Amino acid sequence: MTLPTAHTLFDVSDAVCLITGGASGIGLAYAEVMLANGAKVHIIDRDQAAIDAALAALGTPTSAWGHCADVTVADQLAAAIAGVVQDSGRIDVAFVNAGIGGGPGFLKGDGERNGERSFEDLPFDQWTRVMDVNVNAAFRTMQGVVRVMKQHGGGRIIVTTSVSATKTEQHVGTPYVVSKAAIAHLVRQAALELVRFNITVNAIAPGPFITNISGGRLRQADARAPFERLIPMHRLGTDMDIQGAALFLASPAARYITGAHITIDGGFSLGTAD
Repeated sequence: MTLPTAHTLFDVSDAVCLITGGASGIGLAYAEVMLANGAKVHIIDRDQAAIDAALAALGTPTSAWGHCADVTVADQLAAAIAGVVQDSGRIDVAFVNAGIGGGPGFLKGDGERNGERSFEDLPFDQWTRVMDVNVNAAFRTMQGVVRVMKQHGGGRIIVTTSVSATKTEQHVGTPYVVSKAAIAHLVRQAALELVRFNITVNAIAPGPFITNISGGRLRQADARAPFERLIPMHRLGTDMDIQGAALFLASPAARYITGAHITIDGGFSLGTAD
């Protein structure tokens, strides 16, 4: 028997990879690691300028494409998925990553109550917008790629959820927390049904990361401070912290894993350490 090597275990060369919300933040981090390991990468994002900037940052490789689409608009999303198939013939790996934040939580960074974020005053239009992007669009994306994967013998779906899916939050808006709980259970439900078709469905659940979500508010020192105090590692996550799990779940090394959630949060969900 030939023993596996790191190269064979994590080989994603020529895998066709779709990434929603792939022009920045965690989505771009997924694109970087997949491209660096030989995959064909298709970025779907609603901002064409951001797509152009992302492709330039990736070195404008011939194995990377951009598709401009708003994932909440069914026709645009379907056209983007069809474009991936037209360009590369199939979809092997889908990172269902597009998402938005739900604004600040009911506590400010100093521990005082945030009167503007009281439960009864949360704007309903914000609630519906967060659900539409984080839940409904993710569901539509999964449906679209499953149709393609079934035609080609299987594939990998990797959904970006959050540690907020399994814990309450003081500093994160309620709509976001609830949306991530919903999509986390959708991952389990889809995994159960789709395993018969050689489609695995798993999730990466990040803790606080510095991204453009919620207007990039965690780039601000005062917004980061409460999280830095609570996280046992006392820092927020970076691109490199999430790329290993992404490569793992997309690779043959994860072939017997489905319905799993990999938490990447510096110990945040465990509680305070000091």
